[in-house]
Amino acid sequence: MNKYKIWQIILIYSVLVFGVIFALPNLFPTKPAIQIAFGDTSRGLNTNIVEDITRELDTKNITYSEIELADNSAKVIFDDVQNQLAGRRVLANYSDGEFIIALNSEPSTPEWLSSIGGKPINLGLDLAGGIHFLLEVDTDRYSVERLSSEGASLIDEFTKRGMNTNYTSTGNRIDIAFKTFEDLSMARDYLDQNNFTTSGAKYNILQNGNNLELQYTDNYLSEIVNYAVEQNLVALRNRVNELGVSEPIVQREGKGRIVVELPGVQDSASAKKIIGKTANLEFRLEARPTDSFLRKEKFNFKNSSARTVFLEKVIVISGDNVTNAQSSFDENGRPQVNISLDIDGGRSIQNATKDNIGRKLGVVLVEEKTKTFFDDEDKVIQETYTEKSVISNATIQAALGTAFRITGLSNSYEASELALLLRAGALAAPMKFVEEQTIGPTLGQENIDKGLNSVIVGFILVFIFMLIRYRLFGLSANIALISNLVLVTAIMSLVGATLTLPGIAGIVLTVGMAVDANVLIFARISEELKANVDTQQAIKNGFAKAFSTIIDANITTLLVAVILYSIGTGPIKGFAVTLSIGIVTSVFTAIFVTRSLVNFIYGYRHIKELKV
Repeated sequence: MNKYKIWQIILIYSVLVFGVIFALPNLFPTKPAIQIAFGDTSRGLNTNIVEDITRELDTKNITYSEIELADNSAKVIFDDVQNQLAGRRVLANYSDGEFIIALNSEPSTPEWLSSIGGKPINLGLDLAGGIHFLLEVDTDRYSVERLSSEGASLIDEFTKRGMNTNYTSTGNRIDIAFKTFEDLSMARDYLDQNNFTTSGAKYNILQNGNNLELQYTDNYLSEIVNYAVEQNLVALRNRVNELGVSEPIVQREGKGRIVVELPGVQDSASAKKIIGKTANLEFRLEARPTDSFLRKEKFNFKNSSARTVFLEKVIVISGDNVTNAQSSFDENGRPQVNISLDIDGGRSIQNATKDNIGRKLGVVLVEEKTKTFFDDEDKVIQETYTEKSVISNATIQAALGTAFRITGLSNSYEASELALLLRAGALAAPMKFVEEQTIGPTLGQENIDKGLNSVIVGFILVFIFMLIRYRLFGLSANIALISNLVLVTAIMSLVGATLTLPGIAGIVLTVGMAVDANVLIFARISEELKANVDTQQAIKNGFAKAFSTIIDANITTLLVAVILYSIGTGPIKGFAVTLSIGIVTSVFTAIFVTRSLVNFIYGYRHIKELKV
């Protein structure tokens, strides 16, 4: 009566064996490591540079386990945190700030486990540390550059209408000078007709003789600044999604700041390169030799600083108009990026190129770069600068539409990264790092210890209670409880979920819920025995009658967990993930594992008297 069939036993214990195997990687400690990459995508680490790194570490008596080279980056693995931190400082100063160096931890999972997909649980920022960025949008520079670009566009418009004029840009103001009062009157009429936005007037216009002075109104300035910050927020979120980071935090803080936290990152250097790279594209026509210096700007080529070119100040389109970008190779095997534009971008570039066939269109890569150094007191010193360089200056052979390609890239890695940045969303405004932290393992280890202690204390108290109160039934429940924890760990490791401190709270709650299911079952068995039902039948009835109650209770809790995950962020999601997994595994262990153990103890013998 209380016996499982052979296939049922094999199925139940196969699941438990599966759980043990995929939970095993969490028993192997991680090793501290640093990951190194160049901030410039056109440069990659090679064996010669790795040899230099090895020599530098050896010279400074920094002890390390091994150095690995892969995908334009290198990884140095250490035996302790002290050498890891010392190595970071040495290599940052050795590279003159050119290296992006990220602290990381490297799993020491055996190869046979890794080969079948075994890996430890990703730990959140509060447990294992991670990367924390506080970025500030440079709204002042954004408004100045935008106003200057609009000034150049206005001059083009006035020239097309036969006006003789020029302009100068000074801070947050542009001054437009006219040769005649008639030209000024025509310009004033044009501006009056085109000076309205959703927030009201766009410019404050002041007439001074034959000059017009234009400034953004406060309302319009607030509107474009808010747009820039929101666009940057969306772009950064998309970039994080491209990286596949588990449970990241990307949120606005105050008027112009954005917080980015990347917990559980396996490739920290690559993450920092993508998140920290505030790149954008500007498409500009090459200037004519007769153009005034006020209407053109000089640029160096990215891959050949000796080459220069003059481009118009008017920006035809920017990376904001890109809807998709994919890297590929042209007919000669050279890397390229295939670009798709939105409707506004397609219209703008078509209007700019249809009347300029035979001229050249320059593609300017705008990058915010940071050099990182360490002083004698191990404090971080950062230098931020903007670099604009031309990556392509191709002849316009026909009017361009919403799809075209960018060539002139140095290698396929640079093409892939540029495509990723454009696909994820260009930054509307430049940003600078006001705070950059790599949260170390000390605080995380303290949180882990406290979290594990809470789980251990909870387990011990539950074990003692179940053994005293339910004897052999309690022992079965305790074994099922251990199985439940193993399965939760295995599933979280397998699916790549991130464990946070609230997630540990979810596991503690799961312990209580798993025991609750067993208590319901044992209570039902006790009621059957008091009603003088045969012992074997009482066991069967107890599991059967408690089943529907357990399922109902756990389904309602699971629904709450799903809702928490769908509307929550950060810590709430971490709690919901572990709770959801724990609910599913606790139902399995409380009903099937406990039943199989009870069957093993009582199912093969005749029992006259049974106490629960």
